[in-house]
Amino acid sequence: MDFAAPHWVHLAWPVLAVVVAAGYFELGTGKSLARFMSVSMQARLAWRQTRARRIAKLALFSLTLALGVVALMRPQSPTGTEALSQNITADIVIVLDVSKSMLAEDAAPNRLARAKAEINELLERVDGQRVGLVAFAGRAAVKSPLTSDYGFFRLVLRDVSVRSVSRGGTRIGDAVRKATAVFGPDRGTPRIMLLITDGEDHDSYPLEAVTDAVAAGIRIVAIGFGSETGSEVMLTDPETGARSVLLDSDGNVVKTRLDGDLLREIALAAEGVYVPAGTSAVDLDSIVEAHIRPMVADASARIVRRNPTEHYRWFVLGALLSLAGAVWIGSTGAARGMPAPSGTVRP
Repeated sequence: MDFAAPHWVHLAWPVLAVVVAAGYFELGTGKSLARFMSVSMQARLAWRQTRARRIAKLALFSLTLALGVVALMRPQSPTGTEALSQNITADIVIVLDVSKSMLAEDAAPNRLARAKAEINELLERVDGQRVGLVAFAGRAAVKSPLTSDYGFFRLVLRDVSVRSVSRGGTRIGDAVRKATAVFGPDRGTPRIMLLITDGEDHDSYPLEAVTDAVAAGIRIVAIGFGSETGSEVMLTDPETGARSVLLDSDGNVVKTRLDGDLLREIALAAEGVYVPAGTSAVDLDSIVEAHIRPMVADASARIVRRNPTEHYRWFVLGALLSLAGAVWIGSTGAARGMPAPSGTVRP
């Protein structure tokens, strides 16, 4: 048997105190009267019950209080469950790498453009789910909170570029932490983080950030774009359209490669999956079918309502009956005074 309100058990202590006090006054009445009047006066003035009746009345009074406490605790026994019909949705936060390395053209037309095209296509497959967008490079920025307004999301996504984040570099750990905050308090719905990057990281401790995300109930799907052999980064002047190769501070050509090992570690730590897209298209249907829809179905299966049987009514009935018994005993069977001492003549 379970109790719906077990905290009422603490009333047992004041109930015990009341029972002790009642017992003291009920059973010690004779001694108290003896201090003020003689036995013969008690026989004339005081109405007394037999000791057995007083004990019975006290026992019924104590039982009344005890049953009342149990009734307040609402004893229940489970009889079954009922599935609730609810439209369960998943929360999906897309974490998109917008560092300059994503301009490498090993994935046509470049990694970033390919990633944005894949995200647009993903929206058609997750219709009804809430989506959010975090862009990151040397720092992370929330571009869209979780929303079911896909029109707004597409407008935001269209404007995302390598200029969306002010600081250069690639800090995956900061991006994961920012995306974890976007999810907010756990609503009991599936939570999926879609990390799209080439995997390069500049000392942001991504695995520690992933641990925090897992603790918040988030599963991470990491999608790696780019070639693992490396590729040059092409820059385009927005005013003239002139193209040039990205050079480092020493004048050397910057080559960027997909760091699949780091993304595999992230997926393993997050109990998620790593999808090495490389330079080809992403199989979004497989991602949705294997990772998003099963999580939504599992959450729907867990939404059930217990149908317990309440038993407090029987304890209330028992308390009323015991109270009635105590009142009946207290109002009947009374006799005037105690038996007179031997040799005493009653008037």
